[in-house]
Amino acid sequence: MCFFRDNIKAMTPYVPGEQPGVGERVIKLNTNENPYPPSPAAMAVLREFDGERLRRYPHPVADAFRRTAAEVHGVDPEWVLPGNGSDELLLMIANACFDRGRRVAYAVPTFTFYRTLAEIQAAEIVEVPYDEQFSLPVDELADAGADVTLVASPNSPSGTGYAAAELARLADALAGRGLLVIDEAYADFADSDATALPGLHENVMILRTLSKGYSLAGLRVGYAVARPELLEELMKVKGIYNVGAVPCLAAAAAMRDQDYKKRCVAQVVASRRKLAAELEHLGFRVWPSESNFLLVRPPDGRAKGIYEALKARGILIRYFRQPPLDDKLRISIGTGEQNAALVEAIRETL
Repeated sequence: MCFFRDNIKAMTPYVPGEQPGVGERVIKLNTNENPYPPSPAAMAVLREFDGERLRRYPHPVADAFRRTAAEVHGVDPEWVLPGNGSDELLLMIANACFDRGRRVAYAVPTFTFYRTLAEIQAAEIVEVPYDEQFSLPVDELADAGADVTLVASPNSPSGTGYAAAELARLADALAGRGLLVIDEAYADFADSDATALPGLHENVMILRTLSKGYSLAGLRVGYAVARPELLEELMKVKGIYNVGAVPCLAAAAAMRDQDYKKRCVAQVVASRRKLAAELEHLGFRVWPSESNFLLVRPPDGRAKGIYEALKARGILIRYFRQPPLDDKLRISIGTGEQNAALVEAIRETL
């Protein structure tokens, strides 16, 4: 007896980065968490939270957070839709826009969850290869003729950021026939962002998360910025009370504390530059990054061997087994002490 659709049975599920066991002490540089603690304002919300709020359902669109995010981005609240992490926003887009006979396009390698979502809906997938420099293939993506085009900016696993002008050119090329979703999970660490584009292009949707820049990966809060008529359609497929009362208020407090977030981001960016220089000194190729991680190729290309050696020493980084990434490693930026321990371990391994 079969309970599941054929395309679901045939799928390979998305595989998250490995997590340490309970009580296991490791230096965890494999899933791009922020190495610094959340804003003290967010922690104060957790300590002082009124338990009466847990008895009642939360606001259906996390209104307190929605208003705060709108204020930070200088838009009306109707232009913001909160979600249970930006992953849930991607699920909403897939449920509302992907379908058998509809086309989804993105450049590869990128966030592999895009493929998972398209396969769930049995959509037609167009994967456009990046070049060696991970330049955005605007013309090729436009020529794919997709109903939905996804761009991670900065991209993962490369860390490459794309200028708003490039993304605007792609939006123009897709106008009237396709939605452009710009996934800005790592934009807090980038030189620029594209959050102004929804106001200029009716087919652009921006996704953001508090997991990276705000150190709230465990809270699961993200949001979309787009024209209200687009978000009204997503509202039809979202969970009824999809953002809990605790995440709503803690995330709002974190977003209001922009000074703290900017200080933490500045520390990460400074550490990123230092770590990149140290790895280049050891003979690694390091791709330019505007994120909180680095994509690197070891001097001998033996990425798997270095990954395994570091894991044996209690240091987790990310190794991707599939080409063209199987000779590369993705390393999250840690604290100064964590990065120093990583570099020393790599030096000894080499």
